[in-house]
Amino acid sequence: MEYLIAFVIGGLICVVGQLLLDVCKLTPAHVVVTFVVIGALLDSFGIYDQLIKFSGAGATVPITSFGHALLHGAMAEGKEHGYIGIAMGIFKLTSAGITSAILFGFIAALIFKPRG
Repeated sequence: MEYLIAFVIGGLICVVGQLLLDVCKLTPAHVVVTFVVIGALLDSFGIYDQLIKFSGAGATVPITSFGHALLHGAMAEGKEHGYIGIAMGIFKLTSAGITSAILFGFIAALIFKPRG
């Protein structure tokens, strides 16, 4: 049942993204930024943590989780270290994802012929 719930919630997030692309005629970059901001807003109200508890990977895999992680890390480190902690916290929780994206992008550029 956990897999089904994760699939449905993740699928609904993807449907919203597709509707933003098709109906609102937003670019993919606008949709990504919108989802990151929505994830951060939901985390600021404590809603995203509840969504993660309910749906598991259905809420942690989409890009909305990146906004959640940015705000969650900034708030946690901000309480401990003040204003400098906000900048530290943003990168503390998300550094693995950012590093992976850069590394795999580099590997893909070595394997395939980039167009730019």
